[in-house]
Amino acid sequence: MMLRRLVACLAAGATVVAGLGVRAAFEGAAAKYAGDLLYTVLLYTLVLAAAPRLRPARAAGVALAASWLVELAQLTGIPADLAARSPVARLVLGTTFNAPDLLWYAVGALLCWTVHTTARAAVAHGA
Repeated sequence: MMLRRLVACLAAGATVVAGLGVRAAFEGAAAKYAGDLLYTVLLYTLVLAAAPRLRPARAAGVALAASWLVELAQLTGIPADLAARSPVARLVLGTTFNAPDLLWYAVGALLCWTVHTTARAAVAHGA
């Protein structure tokens, strides 16, 4: 179980690096939606760091639900108020609701589920 947590933490770090790389290398819609996808990937890795025994489908569901919850919270204006006071809040919570983000969060969750399920099967079959 300790190895699973370590792998999840390393994946979280790699996801943050990927997100920063996307922001540095790209602009516009490509960077924005890649960032949305990676947001859910990061949440997925953090969920698995906290609960390493979760099955991929459940971890993907939790990460997707959390991503959607944050996005829908932007309809209230509370994240925008917090973001005005804190750059960290701005990165974590965003400021403005954007419906297409919901799709890209789902793509991120599906990607995580696919990679995790494939990796588990490979390990189980000794590949």
